[in-house]
Amino acid sequence: MKKYKIAVVGATGLVGRAIIDVMQERNLPVEECKLFCSERSAGEVINVFGKDVVAQELKEDSFDEGFDYAIFSAGGDVSRKFAPIAASKGCIVVDNSSAFRMEEDVPLVVPEVNPEDISYNKGIISNPNCSTIQAMLPLKALDDKYGIKRIVYSTYQAVSGAGKKAVDDLYNDGTIPLKKFPHPIINNCLPHIDVFGDNGYSKEEMKMINETRKILHRPDLKITATTVRVPVLNSHSESINVELKNDFDLNELKETLGKMENVIVVDNPANNEYPLAANASGHDEVFVGRIRRDDSVDYGVNLWVVADNIRKGAATNAVQIVEKLMSE
Repeated sequence: MKKYKIAVVGATGLVGRAIIDVMQERNLPVEECKLFCSERSAGEVINVFGKDVVAQELKEDSFDEGFDYAIFSAGGDVSRKFAPIAASKGCIVVDNSSAFRMEEDVPLVVPEVNPEDISYNKGIISNPNCSTIQAMLPLKALDDKYGIKRIVYSTYQAVSGAGKKAVDDLYNDGTIPLKKFPHPIINNCLPHIDVFGDNGYSKEEMKMINETRKILHRPDLKITATTVRVPVLNSHSESINVELKNDFDLNELKETLGKMENVIVVDNPANNEYPLAANASGHDEVFVGRIRRDDSVDYGVNLWVVADNIRKGAATNAVQIVEKLMSE
């Protein structure tokens, strides 16, 4: 079996460390793995495939030695500067930031949903937003079977999705300065993720709208979104209201969702069984429950969708993209 040389950029962060874990769990055929980070984090030692690897400061010549693949998770500014450099050296970049997601010639990929898009990459492939990724699996199944007319997203997003400073704020009641949020998150819900645009929507909300359209190849799909940060450590939860083009049998619809790759249906409310953030953490699947007809429209259905935002919402999806590239 061929083995590959891979780089992880942002290796010392929450997602970077998860990428390393997922690569090892899935036993990627890696000959050598180099870790890159900021100047501040350089020198940290992380065990990768049984070897202690020293994280190095990312520099413009870091990719001169040649890599097959690089997974970036160090923020948009880093990606905009260094991902094109890596790609110019023959390395295929999987980027976890929003830097390139909406560029026409950059594939935006959830491997279970649109793996065919990987083939038109020109050296950079984008990992979608965490809240978008988990929604795509059940929505792809419904779109293929019944056709989707409209989507209403309401999200309940964990603090880990906003990084370590946000995690620190989870335990801060405001008696000391907050590191990330404009208000205490403890005992609170903040309907404010990223910056607000002129249309009143937050950047996170517009990400979900625009990325869903791109991934499903439905540029005119009607979508609206409200994204909320909640005092939960890890795993995002989403209420998704879907208006379909065609009628459905509810039991058949549940079976359709259950057949989708990496979707697990947990839907027995009579026994208090439904997806929970606490149960989804540490897993790579997307959990779907509270599946019920919405009688306010002709062909409506409500879903409750939960997934680990650090794993499937970021690290695992990126590693899955690399696996697809390797298999080709």
